[in-house]
This record gives sequence, C-alpha cells and structure tokens, in this order.
Amino acid sequence: MSQVDPADIPVVILAGGKGTRIREASEALPKPMIDVGGKPIVWHIMKTYAHHGHRKFVLLLGFKSWTIKEYFLRYRENVSDFTINLSNSETTFHGDYGGENFEISMVYTGLDTLTGGRLSRARAHLEDAPAFMLTYGDGVADIDVAAQRAHHFAEGTIGTVTAVHPTSRYGELQTDGHKVMDFAEKPDLNTGVVNGGFFMFSPGIFDYVNDDSEMLESGALQALTKDGELTMFLHEGFWRGMDTYREYVELNTLWDSGEAPWRVW
Repeated sequence: MSQVDPADIPVVILAGGKGTRIREASEALPKPMIDVGGKPIVWHIMKTYAHHGHRKFVLLLGFKSWTIKEYFLRYRENVSDFTINLSNSETTFHGDYGGENFEISMVYTGLDTLTGGRLSRARAHLEDAPAFMLTYGDGVADIDVAAQRAHHFAEGTIGTVTAVHPTSRYGELQTDGHKVMDFAEKPDLNTGVVNGGFFMFSPGIFDYVNDDSEMLESGALQALTKDGELTMFLHEGFWRGMDTYREYVELNTLWDSGEAPWRVW
C-alpha cells in the first residue's frame, strides 16, 4: 500500500476494564484513568501515538464510562489556569493547555462485553479507515509506531501483533520469526516472546468479530493465525502493562524520576 498519512489511521483503545487487581490504586476509577505522574495512563498511551502522527482516537468504554467522558469533555479545565466570572460563567483560560490536537470518539460498548465484541461495536467508526491501531488502556511502551505501521502495510496481512519479551504471564506467541504460528492466551509457562498488546488491523478484521464475539485474543487472533493473517512486529525496548499495584508503583516511580522510557514526546 502507498504511504498513508497516520492522521487518517485511528487508534482504538480498549478502555472498558475495571482493574480489579489494582484496587489499591483506586477502586473508584476505570483502569485507564488510574494516575501515572498526574495524568491518566490512557493519556500517556495517546501521547505516544500522537508523537508518531496519530490524532484520531476511539475509546471503547464500559465500566464507569462517564468518568472517562467527563475527563476529556472538561480537559481544558483540567489542565489550564483560568479565571471564571461567576455572574455569567464567562471563562478566560491562561497559558498553554498542552496543545493536544486529538479527535476522540467515545463509544460505549457495554459493561461486561468481551474485547472482540467491543471492537465489533466500534465498526462504524473504523470500517472506512485504511487501517487502525488497537491497544489496551493499561500499558505503555517506547514502541516505534511508525515502524510498526510500515511493517503492517509491507506484510499485507489483516493483523499485526507486537511481540515483546515477557515480564510476567501474558499470552505467548509461537512464531517462525515472521508469521504468528500459534496464539496461546495465558499459557502455564512463558518462553520467548509474548503479546505486547499493540496491534494494527486492516478492515478485514471485522470478518472475524461480531457483537457476540468472545475475547479478541482467544477468538479473532487465533482465527487470523490459522488463516496466516497475523504477523509479528518485534519490540525490543521498554514495555510494561499496569496489571498490579506493584507495576503501578513502578510506573509512577519511573515518571517521578524523570526516567520514564515511554515518554518519547
């Protein structure tokens, strides 16, 4: 495929999770809104993609969806100094608000919908795009998104999954160094590389999901693998999912120290 402007490639973020294993950080928030360095982790993910030219985002919402909607609806108030005249509610903002040129579609996909079904319910926002990125709302990396895009279009498959070296138990990938040969979700023992959660899909993925779909990982991705339509993009750099309180503390410590590897912007 010829060069595609990344501004035309939406980024889908699975943002419906409850984060039940990280309650020490917050029981009141959806997992993508848990704070890292003063901003929700989903903001960090969006900033990474924006650094590589993406500006359109589709957030797939579920648990406490209004919390995420309200944050972005009132984003400028959240990040700016301002003066408000209480007699007429006239507001004057002061200084730079961050300059994020994001276009964000909020799509409520159900409280308990599985990941394949969530993606299917966002089809109307994605099917006219040449391709789209997809990731989870709780992991950060210094991934070279531009290189992943180029890899995906060069391979011509429906899906590309980023492979990383494991830090804990994640779905294992059996590969031939190029194509994914088996997608083993949550194996007993991890070796080699695992699913890093940064995907790219062509519109053909919608032939593999529907509103009643099972998990994307145990359904569509395994079906793509069997059809030879899932390729691997190897990421050797920093990658971390925020699945536990220990990882939450680690990410905040890295940010506070000024040594957050995922801060590429």
